[in-house]
Amino acid sequence: MKLNERSLAFYATCDSPADNSGFLYKRGERHTAYHRRWFVLKGNMLFYFEERESREPVGVIVLEGCNVELCDSAEDFAFAIRFGGTKSRTYVLAAESQAAMESWVKSLSRASFDYMRLVVRELEKQLEEMRWGLAGGCGGSRESAGSWKPKQCPEQLPALPAILPKENGCAVWNNALGVGQPLDTSGCGGNDDEGTPRPPPLPPRRRVLNGEAVVESPSTFCQLHERYSQEVARLRQDWLEKQR
Repeated sequence: MKLNERSLAFYATCDSPADNSGFLYKRGERHTAYHRRWFVLKGNMLFYFEERESREPVGVIVLEGCNVELCDSAEDFAFAIRFGGTKSRTYVLAAESQAAMESWVKSLSRASFDYMRLVVRELEKQLEEMRWGLAGGCGGSRESAGSWKPKQCPEQLPALPAILPKENGCAVWNNALGVGQPLDTSGCGGNDDEGTPRPPPLPPRRRVLNGEAVVESPSTFCQLHERYSQEVARLRQDWLEKQR
């Protein structure tokens, strides 16, 4: 794996948020003495500097294929970063307190892409279980994770009559439930015998007679309409005879 030193130095010192940072004691590879270094964790890369104000890191540890575990050491609060392989190096670090050690061990253990891959798989599994649970309410199909499709639950809509009877060219809702059914004058529709919602009745019609308003029911209006229509037809017939 090739790493560009300038890019790493810029990434280590840029303003991007760090996952963890602080002073740790690092044991040397050849000499067993511990040196106090400033560590910065960004993603799966652990940078360490000689001082907190240093512009460039002294080194970097790529946290892939490694295990973070506690270890016995002369220093208190020590832990190790171990890589697989016989010739791989083991980094021994020590924190300044128990809380700092636990924080570093936790954050370093979760820094690798392998850990993130496991987390993503677990979240996908939980998501599929939630989808299957929601699908059970509407009879969803559980054939496979990628082909899940919920079945649509049809809504129950009230049935409307095919043909509405008309009065004076207008549909009369009160008579739509049956022939010969009495008009509902209670002021509300209610339900019929089958539980189907019934529309509200038509308001009474008014006409002026000798300066006073007279309320006419729909049946009275039908009678007046029939009588005047006969009179109009008779007058039209008289007019046609005169034209001859």
